[in-house]
Amino acid sequence: MIRGCGCLAGVALNPDTPAAALSPVLGAFDLALVMTVNPGFGGQKMIMGAVEKIAEIWDMLNREGVHAEIEVDGGINADNAPMLIERGATVLVAGSALFGARDPAAVMRAMRGGS
Repeated sequence: MIRGCGCLAGVALNPDTPAAALSPVLGAFDLALVMTVNPGFGGQKMIMGAVEKIAEIWDMLNREGVHAEIEVDGGINADNAPMLIERGATVLVAGSALFGARDPAAVMRAMRGGS
């Protein structure tokens, strides 16, 4: 129904939800949001166990020939952004790392791999 209205469909996984939970709905979503912190509290550090979940989702999508964005939200900063992209993340949500920065543009460049 969502796609029938001309919109994209998404699914969100909280930190404790395994990647395998997506198996029954593969192909029914355009974006998988992987929460790498517990939702609702800004400034948390990323739960590192979520990094391998991102890789699992990327592998699952590729194995099944499904195209979907992998969005990651929670604790994203210039130190971990390249690792997340390497694992398959295509959309990164950064809040505190940018809004708390003295030079948000420099942080954004660093997240994108620039200097």
